[in-house]
Formats: sequence, C-alpha cells, structure tokens
Amino acid sequence: MNILFLSELFYPHGGGAELATYLYAKLLAEAKTDVVVITNRFVGEPEFSFNEGFKVYRLPLFDRTENVKYSILKRVDVLFSSFMRKWIKWADVVYVPRFWFSAIPLAKAYKKPVIVHLHDYIPICPLATFYNFKEDRVCDHAFCSVDCIYRGERRKRGLLKSAGSTFLNMSVWRFLRKCISQADAVICVSKAQRNILAKSAPWLAPKLRVIYNPLPPLSPWPINGDYFGYFGGTSYVKGFNVLLRALEYRKLQGHKSIFVYGTKFSSVGQHFINYLRHIGFLANSKLSLCDYERVYSKIKAVIVPSIWQEPLPYIVSEALLRGRLVIASKTGGIPELLGDCKGAFMINLGEYKQLAELLDYVSAMSKSYATELGLENRQVFLDRFSKHSPLKEFFGILSDV
Repeated sequence: MNILFLSELFYPHGGGAELATYLYAKLLAEAKTDVVVITNRFVGEPEFSFNEGFKVYRLPLFDRTENVKYSILKRVDVLFSSFMRKWIKWADVVYVPRFWFSAIPLAKAYKKPVIVHLHDYIPICPLATFYNFKEDRVCDHAFCSVDCIYRGERRKRGLLKSAGSTFLNMSVWRFLRKCISQADAVICVSKAQRNILAKSAPWLAPKLRVIYNPLPPLSPWPINGDYFGYFGGTSYVKGFNVLLRALEYRKLQGHKSIFVYGTKFSSVGQHFINYLRHIGFLANSKLSLCDYERVYSKIKAVIVPSIWQEPLPYIVSEALLRGRLVIASKTGGIPELLGDCKGAFMINLGEYKQLAELLDYVSAMSKSYATELGLENRQVFLDRFSKHSPLKEFFGILSDV
C-alpha cells in the first residue's frame, strides 16, 4: 500500500503532533508500507532523504516567521504542480496530519481516499483551541465571535498582525472546514477530543475514530534533583499564568522555596526573566538535546497546568515514561493518560492555589519515594497502553476507506 503524508511540518520541527506523524511514518514503514512524506524545507536541510524506511521530500513552502496554518494555503503553485499531482496519483491513501487541508479537494478529484488526523479542534474553532478568550473559560459552543478570536490572537501577536490573523481566521477557516468535510475518516487522539468534536460538529461525527498516539521509545531517567519542570513557554492556554500565580501565591505566603525549570522562553525580556527567577522560575530558551537531558535529570515532577481541552499532550506521556511525577489539569485527554497512576495529581482548571498546595506536597516528598512512584507511574502507564495498537488500529481505518 502506498501512503502519501502531506505535513507542512515534520519532526524534529513542530511539537507533539509532528512527533506522532513521524512515529506513524516509521511504524508503517516497518510494516512494509510504502510511505512518502512531503513537507517544508528549512535552511540546511536536504531536499530528499530516505531514512528509517520512508522517503521525505522537502520543498521551500514558507519560512520560520510565517503562520504555518495559513501560509501553506498560499502555495497553490506547489499544490497544483506536476510534482504534487504525480505523488497524489501514486498514493492509495492521502494522509493529512496537520493543516494542509487544501490538498483534500485535489486528492478527491483523483478519487483518492483521505484520512485527516486532528491534534486540536480546528473543525469547530478557528484558533483550534476551543477556548473562550472573551469569557476566559473553556468554550461550550461551536460559534466563535470576532472578539473572542481577536483576544486570542492578541495574546500571541501585535496589534496589526492580530487584526490580519483575525480576518483570516474568520474567513479562510470556513474553507478549511469544507475541505475537512470531504475526508473519508478523521482520527482523534483521545476520547475526550472525539466527544467534543462530535457534539459541536455533528456533520463530522460519523467519520470520527479514536487512536491514541504511538508511544515514543523512552527509557526512565534517574531523578537527581528536587526541581519541577514546565515545558509550555508563555502560552496562555498551556497554563503559564496559572503556574505564575501559584508561584507568586507561594512567595507571598512565605512557603519554602522551590525551583521550576521552564523552556521556550527565548522571546521574553531580561527584566521579566529576572522577576521569574525571583519567584523560583528558571526560564530557558529551546534547549539542545544534551541540555534537555541534563535539565530533565534534575526534575522530580512535570507540571502541565493547561486551561484548554488539551487532546493528548505528549509532555504527559514523556513524563510518565521517564519515571516522573505529574501535576496536571483535569482537562481534555489528560485524565485518559494519567488514569490511576498514584504519582499523578490533577487540579481543576485554573486553580492556582490547588497547584501551589501540590507543589508543596511533592517538594516535601523524599527523592526515594518520588522515584518509587515515578517508576510505578511508568509501569501502570505502559501496562494500560500496551492494550492499544496504534498501527493495527490505523490499518483498520485504511481498510475501511
């Protein structure tokens, strides 16, 4: 079987969604399936590579500063090129794991089955988060107001870019929805995500399938410190503000000092970084693999204080596989990951005082007991997810379409 992956970003670029795409490509190739990936080419990368059993073609689609979700839509020249048409004709199935939805009508014109893989809520929310920025709460309806979208964009961009992005989100997003509606199957990464999409987009419900993401092959690392780890940057929906308030609250209450390692803070000013250090937050930019391992070895627990319905964050899976304790929000697919792990603690959305209490509790825990709970977390997690076979379930969808 020939499967064409159309993914504007591909691992090691991007985040959890791109990691999942890479793992699927690898698993399918190991199962003797012919896989071709077409993605963006960044500076210094080869145009073509053939590693781990699958081919990757890299095209100059956009640069690092552009909005990935909409930049790919501008490349109509690539979409209708002879190169793209050749590979769509070659494919038995076209697989769209991110935002290259504009390729779906072309694939359907060649009568090719299309599988879309969703790692967010793009069919029901232009911002893909399904979060109500106007009322500062999880969304409960499928209509996004201009005000909500603008407020969401302003948390990431300046005035002019926010206005332009709001216009795109209100207009082009409707086109993306129509493209997604033409897919033959739509994969969700958690039951929570599937249920939200089915409720808010009944037209999509018959096509929804749930497959948990493949687990990366991660071994446990010994705990060599008493630090905490947070890997969501300044993202509002990732819960940075919740963690910030929890640390400020602890400081005001005179609690014992703790330290939280944070990554993805390259665009933060030095004055703010100094303030964060004052309350126990050690902000870092994107770390190299060597530095990441060094920092992770000092971490006793990973904090995931998300305030959106996060479908299935890999950061939680990694923490469990690495033998770490987890403090996370009870939202989206996170409870499906944590299950009954004894070394996992959940907070209600936005409850910074609850988070502060758990930081105290875990901080007081001995390293030996934290290690014991962390390794138990890993085993319980592996035992539970060994019952799922992402590859087998993926092949089941392939046979259906």
